[in-house]
Amino acid sequence: MGAFGVSAEELPADARAVVVTVSDRSHGGLRHDESGPLLADLLRTLGFSVGDVVVVPDEVEQIEAALRAAVADGVDLVATTGGTGFAPRDVTPEATRRVLEREAPGLAEALRQHNRDRVPTTILSRAVAGTAGRSIVVNLPGSPSGVRDGVTVLTPVIGHAIVQLRGGDH
Repeated sequence: MGAFGVSAEELPADARAVVVTVSDRSHGGLRHDESGPLLADLLRTLGFSVGDVVVVPDEVEQIEAALRAAVADGVDLVATTGGTGFAPRDVTPEATRRVLEREAPGLAEALRQHNRDRVPTTILSRAVAGTAGRSIVVNLPGSPSGVRDGVTVLTPVIGHAIVQLRGGDH
């Protein structure tokens, strides 16, 4: 078993992920991006190959372009962090829906329900998840704690989901 309880058999050895941080302040150099690098490190711990974190501003077109580039590259997982709340510039779910071919509402709901009793505001997340091409796309919160919680939710299912999306073990 690897970190977070994922076995080597569940996650394909060649699994690749892209992390996209959505933040005006991080993109503009006004704030250090903490959640993106943390998410990339946690995904590497699970066994994913992860390149540099892509940082984009809270603009639908730029978020969509980053997601489409990752999907076109054929990565297994595209995970965003940030832009899922109620602020006027939080548009990550809207951009993600433009890319998704099939939504995975159970995954998005599990992310919202995790630690709900400890952090009641998790239910305010507008995050979505689903598939596009051969990629799973999932929106996570923009905070390090939200990223940790999100990876905890993904850990027991992401390997199986990737195997299914690749056409194996239905």
